[in-house]
Amino acid sequence: MHTGRIGHPSLLPDGLVPVAPSPVTAKGRVFTHDGPKDFVTPTELSEAEIRQTIADFADAARNAIDAGFDGVEIHGANGYLVHQFLAPNTNRRTDSWGGDTEGRIRFAVEVTRAVVEEIGSERVGLRISPGNRYNDIAEDQPAEVYEALLAELAGLDLAYLHLMEGPDRELTARLRKTWPGTFILNPFTYPEVTGPEALALVEDGAADMVAFGALFLANPDLPARLAVGGPFNTPDAATFYGGDHRGYTDYPTLGA
Repeated sequence: MHTGRIGHPSLLPDGLVPVAPSPVTAKGRVFTHDGPKDFVTPTELSEAEIRQTIADFADAARNAIDAGFDGVEIHGANGYLVHQFLAPNTNRRTDSWGGDTEGRIRFAVEVTRAVVEEIGSERVGLRISPGNRYNDIAEDQPAEVYEALLAELAGLDLAYLHLMEGPDRELTARLRKTWPGTFILNPFTYPEVTGPEALALVEDGAADMVAFGALFLANPDLPARLAVGGPFNTPDAATFYGGDHRGYTDYPTLGA
């Protein structure tokens, strides 16, 4: 992954600043070593820098495989760099990396192709979150862009597509129909965490697999708990995103 504009110079070496498709400052704050700080205005990536960043994704994938990982998931969601190219409020470019639908999906497509060429399609997944407003993203009508993206990637035979769903279940169904391969769904259950009842989405064909987030944090042995129907620890949101061992190593396992 690459966070793009979601960062801060204090987190980067040698005076570097965050980069993005366009110099649009994100609303909000980022965690730093000195506490939360406002996001800064990112530097707009040049053509040469975009090409280098695509190569960096491929290099990172190769490093992961060489280190012993089975594969990689490209993070194209949650308002980070790939998502910033897809969204109209963060990509205001008028060159071939922005503008129309073809331009906005180009970075995501080329990153995915480069990673596939480097390590093989069977080792590559892609995560997207259409319409997700996290990190100050605005995609009021995401269907056209994401259907075009999936149509463009369909021939790459990726290991899977991982969709972090928003409140639009109709869009999920459309993208499910568009995607020819394995479809992993992290269903929209806000404000509740995704629970074991989400497994019914596999039974009714809405997805091939279901992804769990917060429930897995609170239940490191989640597969075993799902197999026997629980019980399930309740996630403690106060311990998310940093701190000490609490919420990290102290959730009890079955029989503990």
